[in-house]
Amino acid sequence: QVQLVESGGGSVQAGGSLRLSCTTSRYTYSVNNYLAWFRQAPGKEREGVAGIFTGGGSPLYADSVKGRFTISQDNANNAVYLQMNSLRPEDTAMYYCAAGAHVIRPLDVDNYQYWGQGTQVTVSS
Repeated sequence: QVQLVESGGGSVQAGGSLRLSCTTSRYTYSVNNYLAWFRQAPGKEREGVAGIFTGGGSPLYADSVKGRFTISQDNANNAVYLQMNSLRPEDTAMYYCAAGAHVIRPLDVDNYQYWGQGTQVTVSS
């Protein structure tokens, strides 16, 4: 059973930082070579935030988070992280970790087969 577990969400003031973590099994991490973070605000569609190919290469970011968010991988711990700096109220959402094996469009929800339960991020002004 594929399981992705997110952690690190919370409430911060605008301008603050949070670091999200997503851990999974070694098997899942090895066969699903693309990991990504998505978010969904109330009443809005789920949108891609950042994605990374575990085999190497440059990560991909949504325009709205470029320069503020950084995605990174941890092969030793089968994990992917999202460092979020300079947070804004519009970053408030449930954040989800996703894993996929045949990803063509890294920020498209349809490219991912496995999802975590999500972790809430709330940014106050």
